[in-house]
Amino acid sequence: MQLDPSSGWCHGIRHCPSPNFNARPQGEISLLVIHNISLPPGQFGTGKVQAFFQNRLVADEHPYFAGIATLQVSAHFLIERDGAITQFVSCNERAWHAGQSSFGGRENCNDFSLGIELEGTDEQPFADVQYAALVALTRVLQRAYPALTLERICGHSDIAPTRKTDPGPAFDWSRLRAALMDKKE
Repeated sequence: MQLDPSSGWCHGIRHCPSPNFNARPQGEISLLVIHNISLPPGQFGTGKVQAFFQNRLVADEHPYFAGIATLQVSAHFLIERDGAITQFVSCNERAWHAGQSSFGGRENCNDFSLGIELEGTDEQPFADVQYAALVALTRVLQRAYPALTLERICGHSDIAPTRKTDPGPAFDWSRLRAALMDKKE
């Protein structure tokens, strides 16, 4: 996997372009936000996350979809349960993943962040291959964007604590940080 800084797209992973993005106001990338998602909730491998991020989710396919089908959201990346990585938005663009948010006293985290969704829930442990893919992707992103230090990798719950709980208590932050500090991996 390799990031092309001019296009903001990673080579060696699947691309599934989302229309839910706009230009970054200053081009800055200095925060990495970890999320979780599953559609329908708690179900994996359905392809519905991809449909959701491409505004193709059919509202009457599942009762939960009726409340979200008209939302326009995206993330830069999705890591599925099998470790497969999909990119939806160029890193050079502003994906719509964080919503109303604040980090370090600065509002509108979408302006300066990248969003990675892990296929999962707050309560279920994430798969080993997901952690491996997350570490590999994060390292690629850190090489391209040196401001993405360990201190600037957070959860959606950290930047929108009154609205969001993801990636949730099942996410092993110490595992991620230890793996990122281990230069041998």
